[in-house]
Amino acid sequence: MCYDTKSGLLTALKYAKHRRDDPAMIAELERQLKVFSNNFEKHYCVSGFAHPQLMVFTNEQPYTPQAFIWGLIPHWVKDTKQAQLMWNQTLNARGESIFEKSSFRTSAKNKRCLIYLDAFYEHHHAHGKTFPYHIAMKDGSPLSIAGLWDEWVNKETGEIINTCTIVTTVGNKTLTRIHNNPKLEGPRMPVILPKDKQNDWLMECTTESDKQKVNELIRPFDDELLEAYTVKRIKGKDATGDNDEAEMRYEYKELSVNETLFKHTLEL
Repeated sequence: MCYDTKSGLLTALKYAKHRRDDPAMIAELERQLKVFSNNFEKHYCVSGFAHPQLMVFTNEQPYTPQAFIWGLIPHWVKDTKQAQLMWNQTLNARGESIFEKSSFRTSAKNKRCLIYLDAFYEHHHAHGKTFPYHIAMKDGSPLSIAGLWDEWVNKETGEIINTCTIVTTVGNKTLTRIHNNPKLEGPRMPVILPKDKQNDWLMECTTESDKQKVNELIRPFDDELLEAYTVKRIKGKDATGDNDEAEMRYEYKELSVNETLFKHTLEL
């Protein structure tokens, strides 16, 4: 799930306010974000398999925006061949097993991060077709996603590559209705962190008690705070491409009844 995202910046100030409360610190972070955004790859809709840059704040530099490649390459990967095989398999990390899986357990303990997105996309399966949904915060604020990161050194070139993965959990009611891929175990969604829990995700994790606190953050997000709507095709020959059309509302005749039921259910 969540292999397609919108990773542009809504506005530098919105992100600054979402990370800090002190006016002077907000001003400093806004300055950093303006510089950062000049070199940041902005996307309206991009596949994780293209390994775009995502904006992150790490536990080591919690108030400095950085651009990391989507698809985690663990530090122990031996060469570029293994790295390329690995990062297509590590776009997402199941939250229930991040402390056990070899690809993620070191990062789960020592290298956690916040990944900021404007929105993400999920596909709904119906009538033998798939229909993309754009999912974002109702209030227009950025999505603060729980992530893991790692630093890998390419021994052939000496290049240091920073990569990240999105931590996922079971889907809430909204995602349960949208994310119904029959080939998958069940609905999933990114771990979205409310503002008052973001720094908790970045805390030190040295004891079993700390680990438990991290695990408690891995939970479905409040349905009432999210907005979901269908958009034009984002995959295949009729795809909109990476432009603003990808996030525009679009209703499908095939979903006219289901859409009404879906919207009604969300309001209950």
